Amino acid sequence: MAKPVLMDFYADWCGPCHQQTPILEALKRRMGDSVDIRKIDVGIDSQETRQYAVKYDIQFVPTLVIEKDGQMIKKLVGVQDLETLERILAPLVE
Repeated sequence: MAKPVLMDFYADWCGPCHQQTPILEALKRRMGDSVDIRKIDVGIDSQETRQYAVKYDIQFVPTLVIEKDGQMIKKLVGVQDLETLERILAPLVE
């Protein structure tokens, strides 16, 4: 089984996205390599970001999507605190 993936859909112009970044950095320090954290800038117009936006129905930023083994576990809209993210991710780590 693969490790869980947390995708952070953000945009540079988004104020709340800037609040989410240090929380994700703290999460990375706590959970290390047991979680793959990816940042996806949906504020830039590219085919890749459009595909992600459609696949995950991204309508607001920040949006966090947590996947495990290719299956979406949770989609969270808005700034999420460290404890909430740890509570969701901890059981997914092997």
